[in-house]
Amino acid sequence: MTTPVPQREKMRRHTALFDDMAHRVGVDLQDSAISGALTMDEISHAVARCCGCDAPQHCAGLLRREVPMERPPNYCRNGDLLMRLKGDT
Repeated sequence: MTTPVPQREKMRRHTALFDDMAHRVGVDLQDSAISGALTMDEISHAVARCCGCDAPQHCAGLLRREVPMERPPNYCRNGDLLMRLKGDT
């Protein structure tokens, strides 16, 4: 039996996964927010979408490899957003 992850910890984990994935595909979320290309609501929604992902362990494994990626994996719930921010829509 697994112990449920507290909501705050889950939010932290998925916030980090979203930020790391953005960085890996060449998107600076802070610069995107400062420029107005990304709103705080969009960031909140993106983290919520990430929290609903069925593959966070797989995602974390990809990110640990530290290799550049042109785009997020197909299962990424924020793939379209990240590609828009990257300018490759």
